Amino acid sequence: MAETITYSDLRRGTTIELDGDAYEVIDFKHVVMQQRTPALTLKLKQLRSGKTFERNLPGNQRMNLAEVEYHQAQYLYTDGQQYLFMDTESFDQFPLDPSQLGDRIQYLLEGDTIDLVYYKGDPVTLQLPNTVELKVVETPPAFKGDTAHTGRKPAQLETGLMVKVPMHLETGQVVRVDTRTGEYLSLVS
Repeated sequence: MAETITYSDLRRGTTIELDGDAYEVIDFKHVVMQQRTPALTLKLKQLRSGKTFERNLPGNQRMNLAEVEYHQAQYLYTDGQQYLFMDTESFDQFPLDPSQLGDRIQYLLEGDTIDLVYYKGDPVTLQLPNTVELKVVETPPAFKGDTAHTGRKPAQLETGLMVKVPMHLETGQVVRVDTRTGEYLSLVS
């Protein structure tokens, strides 16, 4: 039997089950108005398809947590249509569509180890670590006086991800990026 939660237990990233499918909670808002039934607005991402949408529920409705499993997997490669992952224990290989991965693929390099999320025995998406380290492949040079300010400049990382980095950073340096926000965190020494 699946565990049930209320709106007070709800957090971003929680995986719930609605209408027989698994959804990741991207955002939520609980509204209580005087003399009315509370309302809960959920912004959800369907794990199998990657589609996002909003759904309104009664604010006092209990929700089932989706029974998902996590298995360590290695990102092998992409053939342009799908991304191929290999379970590190069973060595089974699984393709995932770009729609299932969304922008998460911009944080992965071939050979990286991540957690695949399984729902009802099938891999449906992946869970990234909170931070990744990627090399800067292109960024404009810093000019004299630019490095004294707290300004930022665009930088393209080796996966194609674009982030704003401090002015003093140069091409070839490795930076730490937050996968939840897509923001530069620090220079890796």
